[in-house]
Amino acid sequence: MGHEEHRQEAPRRVAYAIITASDTRGEAEDESGRFLHKAVDAAGHVVAFYRLVKDEPAAIRTALADAAEAGAEALVVNGGTGLAHRDRTFEAVDGLLEKRIDGFGELFRMLSYGEIGSAAMMSRAVAGTWGGRVIFSVPGSTAAVRLAWEKLIGPEAPHVLRELRKDAGGGHGHHHHHGGGHGHGGHGGSHDGGHHEHG
Repeated sequence: MGHEEHRQEAPRRVAYAIITASDTRGEAEDESGRFLHKAVDAAGHVVAFYRLVKDEPAAIRTALADAAEAGAEALVVNGGTGLAHRDRTFEAVDGLLEKRIDGFGELFRMLSYGEIGSAAMMSRAVAGTWGGRVIFSVPGSTAAVRLAWEKLIGPEAPHVLRELRKDAGGGHGHHHHHGGGHGHGGHGGSHDGGHHEHG
């Protein structure tokens, strides 16, 4: 039972919401929102909702609720994840999440470190589940949005939703899908210590 099998069972078309949180960008300047729109289309998914809002928790939460109403299953919020006083997206999103997917923020910062170095530690990108949906909150720069989409959201959002649906369908007990060491064939555990990447 490798992860590939799982991906094939994932829902084929995902309804995305794109929410851009910015005090300075208008729709004409929303390059990150445009990039996501094209990326979702190109992957054969559908954009069910798009809104540009001020970086204010109330506005972001209203947009998320409206996106859910519009049928969005994967909600991508870009902008407002830094440390400045005006960067309040993290607080707005984190307060809603039922289960945080810590690996998203960890991996995003790791990948981001490869591109921008130590400044990556200041990004408060976060993801998690909310009412049977998944929310991803990423920085507003197009480079950050592209990185998050290509490496994490695009490949994994359908899989996350599939796991959530499994729960909704009356949960079939414990689903251990981390199968018996697939891919390590005849190496006899010779590289057990090799998985600790540099923090």
